[in-house]
Amino acid sequence: MNVNKLRAKIVEKGLSIELVAKEIGIDRSSLYRKLNNAGETLTIREANKIVETLEIQANEAVEIFFSDTVA
Repeated sequence: MNVNKLRAKIVEKGLSIELVAKEIGIDRSSLYRKLNNAGETLTIREANKIVETLEIQANEAVEIFFSDTVA
């Protein structure tokens, strides 16, 4: 997961981690922890809600959530 790109998108939309966490239904400290862990514990449901909240296009969502090369 490209956490920096996600954080940039949050700022671009004029939001904060706190507001995004509230929108996706988790505590802000939980979202901070998930992002600091390179998104490894982010659920698909949470990722989908982030995409909806930030109005991220499909190609950009792939760049953000699937940035690691899969072998």
